[in-house]
Amino acid sequence: MNALLKPDSSEPVAAATDGAAPARRPRRPLAANGTARARRQVSAIVMKIVAPLVGAALLVAVWQLITVNNATFPTPAATLAEAVKLFSDPFYRTSPNDQGIGWNLLASLQRVGVGFGLAALVGIPLGFLIGRVQFVGSMFGPIISLLKPVSPLAWLPIGLLVFKSANPAAIWSIFICSIWPMIINTAVGVQRVPQDYMNVARVLNLSEWKVLTKILLPSALPYILTGVRLSIGTAWLVIVAAEMLTGGVGIGFWLWDEWNNLNVPHIIIAIVSIGLVGLLLEQALMALARAFTYEQVSN
Repeated sequence: MNALLKPDSSEPVAAATDGAAPARRPRRPLAANGTARARRQVSAIVMKIVAPLVGAALLVAVWQLITVNNATFPTPAATLAEAVKLFSDPFYRTSPNDQGIGWNLLASLQRVGVGFGLAALVGIPLGFLIGRVQFVGSMFGPIISLLKPVSPLAWLPIGLLVFKSANPAAIWSIFICSIWPMIINTAVGVQRVPQDYMNVARVLNLSEWKVLTKILLPSALPYILTGVRLSIGTAWLVIVAAEMLTGGVGIGFWLWDEWNNLNVPHIIIAIVSIGLVGLLLEQALMALARAFTYEQVSN
């Protein structure tokens, strides 16, 4: 008896209309789903791996064409051979002015770390203050608009005049040029906090510290991290130019010294090394931004 009441299949029983069999929705074959998934995976691999390799191959091909009619310009193979020699012992040290490329990169990174850290300590709190207090924003707005477009190297003579030394002058140049993106982006992030959040804080009678830590900081964090990412690129750009003028240990000075020696392969190696370090710094900050925010962080 119970068997007669059970449907013949697991499909829901539909009422028949005019004696016709109930129409069923056609199902997509599993093979078609698998094929579409495989195509998406292949497309993702092509975009992430094959496309960059094709771009790199195109760059090397153009480089090789340039060397055909220019005997003084090194070929990719000759530059690669010099790079293998350089990076086989990047931390040798024979004299203060004769050190491996590794020591020069570390010296530049150290200056960038100090100048960038000081800029973050000053710029982020100042950005919060500008975004939170309208009078402070009106007071600093014209100053920031005036100083932000100034060339980084224009600040170097001021640093040399004040600090009487090349190393703190280079750090000063990094500080003054990397502070503006952090101030501006932090202030914009604070100003764009939804007014509903502030109304709730007012109703709950939250203290200014609670408003800062529970509302303003989480809401403005994506903007802050964007400013930090822009600042680190500016800082790495400035230090190379500053070291070319101030001398001492650093990748900028090393590049300029190789130019004085007319060692073109080393100049190209220095350019590629500077680009790779800048790329790694930016990717590290992108990973930090993705770890601390729920919003999509794009290039």
